[in-house]
Amino acid sequence: MSPDVPPSNHWPLHGGEAAPLLARFGLPADTPLRDVSANLNPLGPPEWLPEWLAERAADLGRYPDPDYAAARAAIAAHEGVTPEQVRLTNGGAEAIYLSAALHAGRPAAILEPGFAEYRRACAAHGLPVQGLPLVAPDFSPDPAPDLEALVAGLGEAEVLFMGRPNNPTATLVPRPVMERLLELTAARGCTLVVDEAFIDFVDDAERLTPWLERFEHLILLRSLTKWFTLPGLRLGYLLAAPARVAAVGAFQPAWSVNQLAADLVAPLLADRDFDARTRAWLAAERPAMQAALSDLGLRVVPSRANFFLVRHPQGAAATARLLPALLRRGWLARHTQGFAGLDGGWLRLALRSAEENRALCQALAAAMAEVDRGETP
Repeated sequence: MSPDVPPSNHWPLHGGEAAPLLARFGLPADTPLRDVSANLNPLGPPEWLPEWLAERAADLGRYPDPDYAAARAAIAAHEGVTPEQVRLTNGGAEAIYLSAALHAGRPAAILEPGFAEYRRACAAHGLPVQGLPLVAPDFSPDPAPDLEALVAGLGEAEVLFMGRPNNPTATLVPRPVMERLLELTAARGCTLVVDEAFIDFVDDAERLTPWLERFEHLILLRSLTKWFTLPGLRLGYLLAAPARVAAVGAFQPAWSVNQLAADLVAPLLADRDFDARTRAWLAAERPAMQAALSDLGLRVVPSRANFFLVRHPQGAAATARLLPALLRRGWLARHTQGFAGLDGGWLRLALRSAEENRALCQALAAAMAEVDRGETP
């Protein structure tokens, strides 16, 4: 087999990839599944989007504005920054890779467990990486003196990557801790890259955007994929001081964001009705699902995003057996193989509609009973 072709039983790198897991556990490739492995808003995409795209099909015959001026202006107005502080990107992933490119060849650190693309981006640009562990049960750096010890552990790292809310833990480092972390990294001359792909699922007061003026070493990464359910369109952006944004631009290919995606930014950000409906769903379903998962006996990390990290009360081995048990019941959960510090001993479950959440809990109860009886290999 070619080294570029993964084996049929490989662990997929991201959510939404059913085929490798079905093959690994000997299930038919056409097994019908409900997907709770990808963290997407069940209310989206917005209802007006298909008609909007159809009306703009002719736009595919022209090149995008290389500066994406209109999209950047819309983001700037939405975030309360200047257009010079905005770089439009092909999804949040490109923003991660551009941040790594800006520090190519220099040592980096990553708060882990974290999104796999941080390490992949660093490897692509020759950044030697050290992991800084976030320890269960809260997976968050504590206030001083532990935070100072964590920063001291950076060693020679010139850039630190982290998620807020973090993926896969769904935890949110508190603002006072973030402020101290920014002060400590500034004193060390270490850039702090904060991936805020899930920040829309948190109160607006938690956004770090106002601190861009105070901390010039801060880079914020955003995604429109999660909130608007647009994983196939690829749309994100990077926020930083104007000089850093300009420097990042030297590493971005021309026209990396397509015309339709760029034109879509302004109407997406203007859709207040979609925002209101999503926030109502989130306010009702997140606490209800948190309680329901706990009532099943699962160990649940308190979530500040649209997903949950859970563990069977009997530990890692029992949790690993839940994955195939759920697959056989028609549910695709997110494994945690490859996440540093988790190593398959947890499952990540996306928050869905009320009906789907209830059905998932029923499937989890049956799967847990199967595991408890020792019936799952």
